[in-house]
Amino acid sequence: MPLIPVVPENHSHVLAEFDCLDPLLSALRLDSGRLKCTCLAVSRKWLALGTSAGGLHLIQKEGWKQRLILTHKEGSITQVACCPHDEDFIAVATSQGLVVVWELQLERRGRPERVSVSWEHRGQTITSLCWDTSTLRVFVGDTGGKVSLLRAGSSKLGKGSTFVIFPVQTVTTVDSRVVQLGYQDGRLLVSSLSRCYLCDTDREKFWRVGYKERDGEYGACFYPQNRGLLVGQPPLLYSARPGSRIWEASFNGEVLSTHQFKQPLACPPLPLITYRDEPHYNPAQKSPQSIAFTKLLFFGDQNLLTWTDSAIYIFTPQNGQVLLWTEVKDLVNIAVYRNELFCLHGSGRLSHLSLLSAERFTSSRARKSIPIDRLEHLRSQLSSSTHPELCVQLEEVISKLEPLDSASSSRRSSISSHESFNVLDCGIYRVISRRGSQSDEETSSLINQSASEEERLKEFSFVQEEDQVDHDPQSAERVEAERSDSGLQFHFPLSFRPKPPRIALQAVKDSVSSFVKKTTEKINTLQMNSELWQRTEFREGGQAEISATTSFSEEMDNEVYDEMPTIESDMQELRSATERAISQIQDPLVLLDPDCLGETLLEWLVVLERILGPADHGSAAAGDSITDGLGEERWDYLNACSEQQEESSLSSGEPRESMTEEKTEESPELGEKEDGCDSSEKEHEVSNETRPDPVRVASPKAVPTDLLADLNQLATLYTELSCFRKEEENERALGCIAFLRRYFFLLDQERVRRMCLLCHQEQPEAQRSFTEAMLDVTQHSKVVEVIQRGDLLRSLRSLRELQPCSAPPLLAHLHRLYEKHGEAAVRSFTQFYPTVTPADIMTMAQQSHFLAYLDNLVQSRTEEDRLSFLQSLLEPESLRQDWLELALTHDAPQLCDTLTPDGEPRWHSHCFSWGYGRLLSLLIRLPADLSSKQKMAETCRSHGYWTGYISLCCELQRRTEAFSAICRLDDISLLQEAGGVEPQTLEEWKLLIRLSQRCSGASDSDQLTGVNGSGWSNGSEDCGGKMSPETLTLMLARCAGPDRAMAVLEECGVQLDLSPHSKLVCELLRVTEKRQRAMIQTMLERCDRFLWSQHA
Repeated sequence: MPLIPVVPENHSHVLAEFDCLDPLLSALRLDSGRLKCTCLAVSRKWLALGTSAGGLHLIQKEGWKQRLILTHKEGSITQVACCPHDEDFIAVATSQGLVVVWELQLERRGRPERVSVSWEHRGQTITSLCWDTSTLRVFVGDTGGKVSLLRAGSSKLGKGSTFVIFPVQTVTTVDSRVVQLGYQDGRLLVSSLSRCYLCDTDREKFWRVGYKERDGEYGACFYPQNRGLLVGQPPLLYSARPGSRIWEASFNGEVLSTHQFKQPLACPPLPLITYRDEPHYNPAQKSPQSIAFTKLLFFGDQNLLTWTDSAIYIFTPQNGQVLLWTEVKDLVNIAVYRNELFCLHGSGRLSHLSLLSAERFTSSRARKSIPIDRLEHLRSQLSSSTHPELCVQLEEVISKLEPLDSASSSRRSSISSHESFNVLDCGIYRVISRRGSQSDEETSSLINQSASEEERLKEFSFVQEEDQVDHDPQSAERVEAERSDSGLQFHFPLSFRPKPPRIALQAVKDSVSSFVKKTTEKINTLQMNSELWQRTEFREGGQAEISATTSFSEEMDNEVYDEMPTIESDMQELRSATERAISQIQDPLVLLDPDCLGETLLEWLVVLERILGPADHGSAAAGDSITDGLGEERWDYLNACSEQQEESSLSSGEPRESMTEEKTEESPELGEKEDGCDSSEKEHEVSNETRPDPVRVASPKAVPTDLLADLNQLATLYTELSCFRKEEENERALGCIAFLRRYFFLLDQERVRRMCLLCHQEQPEAQRSFTEAMLDVTQHSKVVEVIQRGDLLRSLRSLRELQPCSAPPLLAHLHRLYEKHGEAAVRSFTQFYPTVTPADIMTMAQQSHFLAYLDNLVQSRTEEDRLSFLQSLLEPESLRQDWLELALTHDAPQLCDTLTPDGEPRWHSHCFSWGYGRLLSLLIRLPADLSSKQKMAETCRSHGYWTGYISLCCELQRRTEAFSAICRLDDISLLQEAGGVEPQTLEEWKLLIRLSQRCSGASDSDQLTGVNGSGWSNGSEDCGGKMSPETLTLMLARCAGPDRAMAVLEECGVQLDLSPHSKLVCELLRVTEKRQRAMIQTMLERCDRFLWSQHA
């Protein structure tokens, strides 16, 4: 007999039921024949259940606890909808046609309040409720086809805010019963029995989706495209059609394609994985199904869900496939939230289903939900000869589950044998000790045994510490943590017994002493390695140094417990210096004077360097062979040579091994000679080996919390002061970059991020150091594992689940994403605004990639909000010019196509398309001062962006330059269009006519020759007519009359023979002018007679 799997290989997901909601309904008394559940809705926090008696039960999904019951005397509850953006509001519809919006006020512990009521649908059955996705508005549809709008106030905004003018408004009335409503980004979707309609509620415009009608209940829904590479794209909409078909339409209602699911639904159904009965998969093929999809719901990340009274169907519309379909009996209604389904059955029963991938189902949650006794029973029923593979799989699952169960069972048996206990209602075991029983004797013996084992473990750990040498301080801390954890196993005889106080204190003492000893040994080991052991000239006397080192380590073993007072005294000294610095900074004369503030911080910095400084800089205080002055000279020397590191490392062509040998030979001489950099050869060698300080993200010593807050304030202030001070730094001062890398664990990450953004142009190394530090801080996050797998969509989903998240750690994860996926990742970063700003992305991404991000971010706003939104992004204001130059230099026409050799506009060159033209038009329209506008105009002119240049010239009142450019472009539409530059005085008309006559010859030659020997093909045919004195004369004739136009032409000295067409136009204008004058004269005479008659 072949093995039939529960989930076939060609299916990737299953529907599973893990929770039984029958006890919940029983507690609510909704399982009786008299009182039933009639409708349901679900949100992130709530499960709302409407009843036939008019009650609305609000169930908290965490723990399935009832929090509220709202009563209605206006009939049974027929519809309920939770507000998607504010879970404190919920809308309810009753059988009498009443719609109520409740404000729950749970956060303020107030009483629920009816903030809005509508009787607009009295006498009708309400079929659908739909919330606005951004404001407190509810759309209501009924059986008569009426769709109304109910506005709700909120008491959160203060008194008077609950009063709403015109709270109820009729949106439209469709031709038949409303089946389903949907709302997304200002558009309302109405699905009736015959058609599907799309409504723009703000502009009061309506469209029909498709042209073909239908007859029956068919649903429709929006499909948001805010995932991955589709971020910023308008949503799609899907409308059900007869015969298992679904229309896919654009956000404007245009049908794009038709998805046919009749043949794909011929596949066999997947079984529902439930605790109620065993799943059974029947591989027999079904006949094609012709189904009417009465409701469509957006489900999960990229799926559509619908159902009938006997089955649930889930589709993936992007590829036109059936994800799965499962037979479920007696379905009435379904509510979804993310991957969860809550099903209401005809009997009033509720079921809670989850959509899981097959891998996740079999690996984690489902395995824990299946009792082990059921698995063992199944194994006993199977024969190893007929089902060998299934038996092996069951054995593996049981073997993985048995240790946990055996451990818990042994713990329970231990409790029951030594103690008496009872189980409270909340699930806590209350243990009652039996005095004088055997358990007390065993406990005392176990404690004595743990004390003796503790002494042996301490001796063993000290021997192990002497033998092991660890050069990484972080790994040393991890090793100590693991040793302490391993030692704790001897101190816990039973899992529920507390640890004796003496043993706990001894463990803390051992851990601290071991850490101090390890740190001291590491400092001395590094010092000896760099100054003694690697020197070739000391090899003869090496034995003496080694013996000296050995004696020193033995001395440290004897004095390891004496280091505790030293750490306490250091912390007390650091606390005193910090409090003294903070008290001095409180003085405004010190705080507002950069010199005095710098001196105060430098005094504090000396103490900070000695106590919390890096090991190689603080080793002078630990050893007797090197003086403090020598350590300072050595650090100053490395700082002086660090500026030449990058250039020297690039110019050096020597192998790495030879450079290391030279360093070991020269390193002792650094402490004996102050002129170690006199000769250029030595300076070159040392600068090759100079490396920036490693970024320290963890404190080397335990710092009290209150002291850490003060250190954070001073360290961040020092970093900002050293970054923004323009004068020459003090010799004792530590540079901004060096301080940031040494003491990043003390800094305020958000303030350092803003500082790096402001000084990015002058000090880009600060931004790189900050990024390196944040990458180190976040390297152990679970998101890093998801990013490293290379799935962009899952990585973005994981980052969204971290929200709310501060900007610095989020930037580190986005940096990893950008390094892995490039431009595709940057385009999707718009979803993290405003946590991550465009200035952050500009420092991270390439210029072309940043422009794509900025354009997507701006276009994601509505058209009327884009300009103000772009203005809010300019922090600082200088970004306006930077972004303008970026947009003008990327995806732009070549300069030879827009500029002549003498820098003038080429004929019709404004008709070229610019890749970021929409962004350019917004940047030019932004408000700015005079100098900024002038600079922007010159930038547009130098890059040949003539549309922007003409617009800026008009703003700057440089109309002559604008007219000159228009004449050279030879496009009269630049004068005639709504945003055109039309002359306002006769003098401007005269100037324009002279310029057009002067430029007509040059434009004709330019038009004939073209560019690069070819004709104009990039949109020039769509441009307006030519600029000529004749066309300008006709324009003037329309404005001032033909006689005045001819007079102006004569004053300009232009001899012009009008064409027959132009002469005819002038004659018609003369006739029109005479008739208008006669009509005006007649109207004035009649008005005059009327007034005189009234006066009489």
